[in-house]
Amino acid sequence: MAKKPKKQSGGAPEWMVTYSDMVTLLLTFFVLLLSMANMDQIKFSQAAGSLKGAFGVFGGKDRKEISPPSLVEIAPVHDDLVQRLYTRIMTQMNRLRMDPSIKVVKDRGAVILQINDSILFAPGSSTLKPAAFPVLTKVAELIRPLPLSARIEGHTDDIPFGRSDMSNWDLSVARSVSVLKYFQKNDLLPLNRMSAVGYGAEKPLVPNDSPENRAKNRRVEFVLESLGDYREELPYLIDANEQLPF
Repeated sequence: MAKKPKKQSGGAPEWMVTYSDMVTLLLTFFVLLLSMANMDQIKFSQAAGSLKGAFGVFGGKDRKEISPPSLVEIAPVHDDLVQRLYTRIMTQMNRLRMDPSIKVVKDRGAVILQINDSILFAPGSSTLKPAAFPVLTKVAELIRPLPLSARIEGHTDDIPFGRSDMSNWDLSVARSVSVLKYFQKNDLLPLNRMSAVGYGAEKPLVPNDSPENRAKNRRVEFVLESLGDYREELPYLIDANEQLPF
């Protein structure tokens, strides 16, 4: 009696099921390797969660979420240079016995000398007073040995200027240019280390709400900045004879 042929089972062959299983596991394995190679803990945590169904070992209640790192602001490298410039300038001002009304502040990544307009100019005038000459000469002596550029800025209050042919902005520009011309005419500072600009009443130190505050806003500023890269200029700030504590 002839043997009955075996019935073929429906669906895919058994070897194909095993092969598909192996390919799927290999794919999962390489995805896991790729996520680990990135060395990003946040992405690794996300990848581990997506693979918990395949391996069954990453899931569960014990899995901890990794929060993104918080951003931390780092102070610019130039802050160190500005502090050294500030210390050096204060020492030089004491040595030169400069007018105590001249203020030194650190702002905008630079050291700024602030001089009230009454020291340099008559009210409403852009012509330097004779009493301003020794003050500006000492300012030039202060700046000259340092590797600094000087931006001369003129500022006024918010009261409209009395002359119809000149605004507050015109007056601030004329005053800064007058100071620059004095330095250049008397060969106190090289012209390529100076610039002049006027802001009128656009950059007050304090609100223009009283006569005292308006007087503070009428000023000429010397914005002192490094001529080049701070790594190159830094050694020239150190004077062994002065033995400064920096």
